[in-house]
Amino acid sequence: MALEWKPEWKRFRYRGKTLDELMKLSIEELAELFPARQRRSLKRGLTEQQRKLLIKIRKIRRKLEKGQLKKPPVIRTHARDMIILPEMVGLTIAVYNGKEFVPVRIAPEMIGHYLGEFSPTTRIVQHGEPGLKATKSSLHVGSK
Repeated sequence: MALEWKPEWKRFRYRGKTLDELMKLSIEELAELFPARQRRSLKRGLTEQQRKLLIKIRKIRRKLEKGQLKKPPVIRTHARDMIILPEMVGLTIAVYNGKEFVPVRIAPEMIGHYLGEFSPTTRIVQHGEPGLKATKSSLHVGSK
């Protein structure tokens, strides 16, 4: 994967390894670099849902390398507990947050995090003014 030129100290590294070196590692070797929670999750094996997502990602990667696709399609998934692996970098994955699919563009800095971290399930509640259109019954209260 060719990245634009940057000085050596500015290039992306994860635990001392470049993105190209990370891409060549197997999942078992990659797990050794991850924090304890992610390492334990990967050592226990992927769930069926995570395995299907990884198969889709690898199939799209192969098509991109062969030149069959101009740009990668958005992959939709419910697997919020999937750990972001180096082979996902550059793809857009739409992660379900309970209501809709939130598109997440995978950057190298996201490696080792979970997909669900980038698709929040709750929003900040901003209530309106009390008494004015707050509830149905308050419509009949005179304005101040």
